Amino acid sequence: MRILIKNATIVNERLSFKGSLLIVDDIIKAIFRDSILPKDIKADEVIDASDSILIPGVIDEHVHFREPGMTHKADIHSETIAAAAGGVTSFMDMPNNIPAATTINILENKYETAKEKSLINYSFYLGATNENINEIEKIDAKSICGVKIFMGSSTGNMLVDNKRNIEKIFEKSPVLIAVHCENEDIIKKNLAHYKNKFGDNIPFQYHNKIRSEESCYVSTNHAIELAEKYNSQLHILHISTAKETELLAACKTNKRITSETCPHYLWFSENDYAAMQGKIKCNPSIKTQADRDALQNAVSRGIINVVATDHAPHLYSEKQNNYLNCPSGLPSVQHSLNVMLELVEKNIFTIETVVECMCHNPARIFSIKKRGFIREGYKADIVLINPNKKQEVNKTNILYKCGWTPFENTTFNAKITHTFVNGKLVYCNGKINETVKGERLIFER
Repeated sequence: MRILIKNATIVNERLSFKGSLLIVDDIIKAIFRDSILPKDIKADEVIDASDSILIPGVIDEHVHFREPGMTHKADIHSETIAAAAGGVTSFMDMPNNIPAATTINILENKYETAKEKSLINYSFYLGATNENINEIEKIDAKSICGVKIFMGSSTGNMLVDNKRNIEKIFEKSPVLIAVHCENEDIIKKNLAHYKNKFGDNIPFQYHNKIRSEESCYVSTNHAIELAEKYNSQLHILHISTAKETELLAACKTNKRITSETCPHYLWFSENDYAAMQGKIKCNPSIKTQADRDALQNAVSRGIINVVATDHAPHLYSEKQNNYLNCPSGLPSVQHSLNVMLELVEKNIFTIETVVECMCHNPARIFSIKKRGFIREGYKADIVLINPNKKQEVNKTNILYKCGWTPFENTTFNAKITHTFVNGKLVYCNGKINETVKGERLIFER
């Protein structure tokens, strides 16, 4: 199959230019600048993208698709439909399932499920525990994206709190270590204080006082110290505070230490808790407007390397519970690129920065083979965006299995119109091609 996408504005590797793209089967065969096409070019299908921006597919290296064990909230099939509609062509899923993916055998079962059900490309983290260093040492670095450590508890209660075992993981892991950084002792102390003050009815606006700046900073600093001690490849997940960005700036020259933040930390602030309540309760917490502004600045400057979602669906009914019984996490994989494009519209980011932190940098940091860039010979994971076509998020177009998002009722100024996965059109103007199947990601390590 030969597909010609012509006259697009191509955004790739810090450049924006008018051009065309030839896809042959699953590969980017040729890139034509200024849309000067050979006279003898042949294509089975031609897409005129004169009004569109063409970018590499988004690589979301932090999702919770809830399969196995919590498929009443989400599953690989449902969430990859939503992801494709949002321009996401590859994902990396976290291990806090039922059962937790803490052995190679359980992990491989997830890969087998994804092979049958995923519409986009996939990889899965092995979960670290206080006892499974032998499993971590067995990892094939070319076929598994990384190890996930929860240094703060969250959904699934996979907290790793034995200091010697944490050190062993940093010393011996053959792959990138992705870390949830919050200090559990600080959180417990803060929670006890607010329970004493409010009983069971803690107002949601105290979430960022309970899961506080200090809890994040202390844990992130500890992870960086361990990575420097053992020369580990460390990827710090969901940075949420200005203070953490100062730590990251100080170790920017160490290319083995990288970081991620999420769209909700770049969009919301503590001022939104009053209206949004449990819908924006997540771990780490959404913090102050000053923190949000500092995170935006850190992404723009390359201090924070990646923007990924931490997509974590719960039922809407669960999110209506009081603070202590409301689970943390929110669904956003369908809307993350739209959020970032809206911040481009507000002159907070450039479109080149968005592509860098959502497409290029995940590919670089994880050493993903032939994805994340518009390059000849690379896999044809491609997204087309109409920057002038507004779209309101509402119940009719939310595709998550849980059926809600904190971005509901937001009108975005740009619309994702086409998503190609391995050269196949999986999403086109509201229609999903469910016959498309993604591929297991391969890592060049």
